[in-house]
Amino acid sequence: MGPYLDEGKDMCRNIRTLFNYDPPSTADDMQAAALQYVRKISGYRKPSAQNEAAFDRAVADVARATADLLAALRTNAPPRNRDLEISQARARNAKRFGRV
Repeated sequence: MGPYLDEGKDMCRNIRTLFNYDPPSTADDMQAAALQYVRKISGYRKPSAQNEAAFDRAVADVARATADLLAALRTNAPPRNRDLEISQARARNAKRFGRV
């Protein structure tokens, strides 16, 4: 998955930017982001048996919407390098948390 590009903003930090990477984000990346989103808004890490079907359906719907969105987006910017973004995020985190 991509790096933490939106650090410091009020959002789930496990949801990462997926657009405009080389190589492109995978279905697994989209599924993981969808799972994190549904966990965040539902308040469940793992839903009860009573809520499991609704939870799983929401994850699938969000993953599908994410794939549709990424397929429709266009940009003239060059694709970002995933490894470079990850190393930059790690450096920011090390500085932020005093592990320089």
